[in-house]
Amino acid sequence: MKVTLWNEVQQFDFDHSSGEYNFSIRLASENRWTKDFTEKAIVEYKRFMYLAAISDVMVSPSVIVDVVWHQHLIFSQSYQDFCKLLGKTIQHVPSTHHKAQFEQFKQATEQTKKLYLDHFGQQPKCIWEYNSMLASLKLKPVKLKTGLFAIFGVLMFILLIIPFYYLLKPLYVQIDNPIFILGFLGVALPTYVILNLYNKNKIKRILHSFDQDSFVYHLRPFELVYLKTQRLSNVISGSVNELIDNGTIKIIDQMISVSNTVVVQSVEQAQIVATLQDSGRMYYPKLLRILESKPIFRNVGNSLDNFKYHFNQSLAFGKLFYKSFLVFALLLMFPFIRVITGIVRDKPVTQIVIVLVVLLFFIFFYLRKLSLMLCAKVIPNFYEDNIQHKQKAEKDWQWDYFMYGTAALNASFFMAINNNNKNRWDGTDGGNSSCGSSCGSSCGTCGGCGGD
Repeated sequence: MKVTLWNEVQQFDFDHSSGEYNFSIRLASENRWTKDFTEKAIVEYKRFMYLAAISDVMVSPSVIVDVVWHQHLIFSQSYQDFCKLLGKTIQHVPSTHHKAQFEQFKQATEQTKKLYLDHFGQQPKCIWEYNSMLASLKLKPVKLKTGLFAIFGVLMFILLIIPFYYLLKPLYVQIDNPIFILGFLGVALPTYVILNLYNKNKIKRILHSFDQDSFVYHLRPFELVYLKTQRLSNVISGSVNELIDNGTIKIIDQMISVSNTVVVQSVEQAQIVATLQDSGRMYYPKLLRILESKPIFRNVGNSLDNFKYHFNQSLAFGKLFYKSFLVFALLLMFPFIRVITGIVRDKPVTQIVIVLVVLLFFIFFYLRKLSLMLCAKVIPNFYEDNIQHKQKAEKDWQWDYFMYGTAALNASFFMAINNNNKNRWDGTDGGNSSCGSSCGSSCGTCGGCGGD
């Protein structure tokens, strides 16, 4: 290995230009990548370009490395500077889908693996074996979307009302209302408990089935804060609190401003300071609204919402939704038929109607909660139970903030917000690439590179 050259490549900064939409933020934003995954992809791109520079043979990128390459080509001055550092102009060779070229690219891929192994060891699977960040989850798409299944389920429920009515009517006419309600609750509550435990255990198994090299196991504290609370405001509050702690932000009469001593340790903090310097003193709710629109913070929500959507469109989640829907539909049928029976027999049905309405609301909110269970419960609990992260919390305030929530915030922080604007930890509320097409040797649309 050419140690000097590689050290210079490692130190090359793609984000040296100022602005809130620089290279790495744009790369993460347009591809909806998490912060750690973006950083890994950039490192692997540097390794690939280093191999291209020192090798006399053609090398080929993975799909993900090629995405970074495309992005870098857009930053033409930075790309020229990088090639100058490498001592070689690395040409991007697109695929023409010619058979001879396909064989050439296939050979280049094998050469790349060998060169990489000689210089850096094994290629990280998350970057080199999968075509996207989400592919490492190995989730098959559901064929029947949950929304469509729910519509069919409602139609089937309506069709089954008549046979269930004639089936249950002989029994219902012999049971008084208080006894029926108590009996129904005696069946419904254990059913819910068993179903909820089943769903939690299944989702835990799904989490452990993800590739161990997956981004899910390399989330940052603020990303976990977002998953846990589904609120971007909590992420921003954490960064603001860090600036209050180090004295960069001062609070006077509930208004926030930048102090004379500015100390920033992350791009998130730099964005907050730049916003305050541009806009001057302001109340926290206004600052929060401005920061929520900034790419550096917005991408936290976008990348993880994309992950949540991907999971909720998977066959694994679909099966859980189908089973839960069917169980609740069956439970709902019993009080529904009871109401019809009471109306036909001219009996009072107020109590059972109340039970029915409460059950309907409960089913709706539970199914919604089920769609958030992996992100808002299972993954945060996995990190909280991990000893490694508990040890990190002793040295890193961000991990402490993730695990203990607002209890970890500086008391001064609450001076800047009104009671109505305090962030809660129990809430569950919640880009296309600039290139016309993506390319990469793995999918046959991009071949590799060659020297000048």
